[in-house]
Amino acid sequence: MNLFRTLVQPAALVAVVLLSLAGPARSQHSGYRTLTVPGDAPTTVALFYPTAAADRAIPMGPWLPVVAPGAPVSEARLKGLILISHGTGGTELNHHNLGARLAREGYLVAALRHEGDNWQDRSLITSGRYFSERPRQISRVLDALLASPEWGSRIPLERIGAVGHSAGGYSVLALAGAQADSQRSVRHCASVQDDPGYCALAKASAGAETAGLPAAPAASAVTPEARPVSVPDRRIRAVVAMAPMAVVFTPDSLAAVTVPVLVIVAEQDRVLNGKYHGGHVVASLPRAQASTVAGAGHFAFMAQPTFPLPSVAGDAAANPAGFDRLAFLPDLENQVASFFAAQWR
Repeated sequence: MNLFRTLVQPAALVAVVLLSLAGPARSQHSGYRTLTVPGDAPTTVALFYPTAAADRAIPMGPWLPVVAPGAPVSEARLKGLILISHGTGGTELNHHNLGARLAREGYLVAALRHEGDNWQDRSLITSGRYFSERPRQISRVLDALLASPEWGSRIPLERIGAVGHSAGGYSVLALAGAQADSQRSVRHCASVQDDPGYCALAKASAGAETAGLPAAPAASAVTPEARPVSVPDRRIRAVVAMAPMAVVFTPDSLAAVTVPVLVIVAEQDRVLNGKYHGGHVVASLPRAQASTVAGAGHFAFMAQPTFPLPSVAGDAAANPAGFDRLAFLPDLENQVASFFAAQWR
């Protein structure tokens, strides 16, 4: 999904988003800065953190995060660290609202831009390493933060969580111990007719760029990997998977996941049919908490962009008729914050 394809920015929508961000005065705000994790492919990370400095809405491309750039970090003890993984073709700001909300709750939040699977670079998708490398990128960000002179000593090791949307949902579940078998994708798309969004994107991946379509992970792109792909990170103690790409996970590996899991699916998801993805997780892992968002589409879990962002999967700024994303997002933030708080009382 190319998140910066459309150039027109309706002023009316910006005003609506600004109004939705208004709220009561807060004693704790969200600071914001970026971090680059070095490597063969350096990773850009957006950091949201608690601060006493006032935050404000700041336009950043199609996003309007409410943050205090470069503000000093609050002296209070961090509640924990939450890592955020965006969906395929996304950015580190896809979930800026959730990052800022968790920062105001006292967490350090690290939202990475996945190298090779972001709005500028899709090379990872056909590399043969998609299912293993995407989760490992999150682990490398965690490595860097724990080794950081500024952050390492402040992060409580027993309170590290991860949140992911779509392919990001896949990534955080893989870190929790779920294992991917690319042949499950092959069999799935050969046998069902009601997951066309996922299967069309999968089929398109090998030649999508020449077809004018954004690529997406397909079995042909990942078969060089050993099966099943196992990339657990035992440092992560709880995960939230929103509209996850999950049909590739083996049922036995899902059943063996021991960390707390929250799965949230969208009732009107036309990109990843919840029956086969989020539903597969819940059926295989009955201990998982689960909820379905009535009327929501696949992009409901992303911050509301300030202008249209069309892609082959749909417009990330659009919502199904009757669904109010701006009204829903605070409820989502509450649900995620409450989930982590319940694990770490």
